[in-house]
Amino acid sequence: MRAGGRLCRLAGGLGLWLLAAGLALAQDAPATGTAPVTAGTLLTLEQDRLFSESAFGKASLDRERAATLALDVENKQIEAALIAEEQDLTTRRATLPADEFAALATAFDVKVERIRSEQDAKFRDLSLMREEDRKAFFRAIVPVLGDLMGEKGAVAILEKSTVILSLTAIDVTDEAIARVNAVLPPADPGASAPPVASQP
Repeated sequence: MRAGGRLCRLAGGLGLWLLAAGLALAQDAPATGTAPVTAGTLLTLEQDRLFSESAFGKASLDRERAATLALDVENKQIEAALIAEEQDLTTRRATLPADEFAALATAFDVKVERIRSEQDAKFRDLSLMREEDRKAFFRAIVPVLGDLMGEKGAVAILEKSTVILSLTAIDVTDEAIARVNAVLPPADPGASAPPVASQP
């Protein structure tokens, strides 16, 4: 069987037989993802790879990694300061009236809880930023994927991981990445959403 006719199977195989009528042309196509496919067919695409390997996605992920590292550094600095403050409070305990120490200890506990909540919120904001970037990205590239479908004579693009069995020739992830990079700029930290991509 030619390269384009290789089958992507689940581990262990399903023992399925393919009907030749609708797949003859696709079996003769190279497994590059750029070959023409038969009219009315389906295409597959890896959404995670489309995002993470696009220029926009790479910039978004780099920005998230940098922000996460900065937040980790900030957390370590805060932790060191709180440990020092706690040790100082413990040292002063022997010289303070019980009620005064209790008030200081309570205030310290409240401070720790407030800081923990604030830092947790920052981590949640990072996760939200990542999800918003992904949503904005996929909204913006709809025209690109629509043009790709039209050129291939396809009726739909499916997420590859949800497909049980397919020909490698119908995967258009690499071609989609190249087209998206040609029309969609990298993620802009100052923008809330990318512009809708348009073909040149």
